Amino acid sequence: MGSNYTSGSGSGVPGSSSSFVSRREVRAANATGALPVISTGRTYSSSFAIDDLIASLHELFALDRQVASQPDGTRCGICYMHFTASTLVYREEEGFYVCRGCERALGKLTVPMIRRQQKLTTG
Repeated sequence: MGSNYTSGSGSGVPGSSSSFVSRREVRAANATGALPVISTGRTYSSSFAIDDLIASLHELFALDRQVASQPDGTRCGICYMHFTASTLVYREEEGFYVCRGCERALGKLTVPMIRRQQKLTTG
């Protein structure tokens, strides 16, 4: 406890003669070993932003499962979300399907893949 410990009625807590309260008060007042408060500069007034994020991800994954259960549901080789095969583009050189969003982001960039996606036959 160190030199701050006092027992009995000299605890500094009015109306208390318990040594338990005294030790408790000393521990509460002693900041030794406490981690400093780190400010990120951001203030969050509520958890609504996180709740909205979780809700939108829940909807996105529900839609992904729905498309994945379709007979022509195929994954994009970049974002791994499921799309209907008719909305994906097969990149012959790399050997994978890509959705419109990822195709736009990749542009002409060639992305080597370790494993090729099997190209679906149409017709």
